[in-house]
Amino acid sequence: MSFLLRNIARYAAQKLAADPRVRDAAARGARVALEEGKRIAAEENRAYAAGQALGRALHKLRGDR
Repeated sequence: MSFLLRNIARYAAQKLAADPRVRDAAARGARVALEEGKRIAAEENRAYAAGQALGRALHKLRGDR
């Protein structure tokens, strides 16, 4: 199973590297994830902060916000 997942990840990474627009979008996504990680790490209750970050991500995907 991990062999299959590793090949899928490698294929996705190759596709990301080939297209500049997708590469920029992936870099933007990584920056957002880093900012969320910093926000979670700074909170006293990290589980609550992680739940809030997940909620924000789901709302953004749905287009609620």
